[in-house]
Amino acid sequence: MKIMGLQKLTLLDYPGKMACTVFTGGCNFRCPFCHNASLVVGDMSNQDITEDEFFAFLDKRVNILDGVCITGGEPTLQKDLEEFIRKIKSKGFLVKLDTNGYRPDVLKRLVNEKLIDYVAMDIKNSPKMYAATVGIQDIDMSLINESMEFLKKGNVDYEFRTTIVNGLHDSDSIQDMVLWIAGEEKYYLQGFVDSGDILGVGYAGYDREKMSEFLEIARKYVPKAELRGI
Repeated sequence: MKIMGLQKLTLLDYPGKMACTVFTGGCNFRCPFCHNASLVVGDMSNQDITEDEFFAFLDKRVNILDGVCITGGEPTLQKDLEEFIRKIKSKGFLVKLDTNGYRPDVLKRLVNEKLIDYVAMDIKNSPKMYAATVGIQDIDMSLINESMEFLKKGNVDYEFRTTIVNGLHDSDSIQDMVLWIAGEEKYYLQGFVDSGDILGVGYAGYDREKMSEFLEIARKYVPKAELRGI
């Protein structure tokens, strides 16, 4: 398992839990607003921390941290992800997985094996805007739908979330998107922030007033929708 970054403490990434966050490299999308560009297209030969070092760190956090967040990049691309998670679970930690939902087979296997305690799936945009938003013109939307429908069955605690970007999202696309996920319990509109490590150029977030307008649209179909990071 190549660990390209480690945040040793987060109170935000895993809702209601104290956790650390592991960053994996590589992604099957090319979202132009991606804030971890170096993890998507950068040099993956030099990992930030070895697996042995990570588990030595984790051993010192038993009874201190509640869980581990695994993010990316896209973690489901990692061939040894299951083995890595099993090691984490064997030490008594909860595991949260961040995913774009494009590998439903991996998601289902991990959940069915009781290896995942919480899933955060990115809903990038409305279906007709998905290709432009993820930077993949021949995207297979059936894979996204398969992951969404699997999560909706309630096999694991989960949330849907969308990073809102000026130039990619507007009132119409948000309405189409929330119609797609109408009735969900946990859905978050996240503010875009330029991390300085962006794949594209010229992207910006919306101000709080505009985000609040988008939230009102979302709540017509997803009553419990919330803003995050605003």
